[in-house]
Amino acid sequence: QVQLAESGGGLVQAGGSLRLSCAASGGTFSNYDMGWFRQAPGKAREFVAAITAISWSDDSTYYADSVKGRFTISRDYAKNTVALQMNSLKPEDTAVYYCAAGPTGHNPTSRWTYRYWGQGTQVTVSS
Repeated sequence: QVQLAESGGGLVQAGGSLRLSCAASGGTFSNYDMGWFRQAPGKAREFVAAITAISWSDDSTYYADSVKGRFTISRDYAKNTVALQMNSLKPEDTAVYYCAAGPTGHNPTSRWTYRYWGQGTQVTVSS
């Protein structure tokens, strides 16, 4: 059983930056693909970014088109953490952001790949 805890959300003005962090415990971190998803009010949960396990494909990264070039996902195997650096934030990035962990070897951009989810952290971007 993997436990995930997000931190780093908050309120920021458009054009600003935030860094989200997710701490994983209770499993073998290097065996899991890690993803970030977000859900805005009244909308479905959507893929944001993912990073594969080094045991599968050497930390390949994936991004939604809407965040490509602005967001960067990274993971620290020594600390069992995954981070999402968010730059040039827009009001449409406002959502609850969720960290997720799933078995490697599957589609890292699909929410159905992920077995474990954090509680989420709110990101609000004001215009």
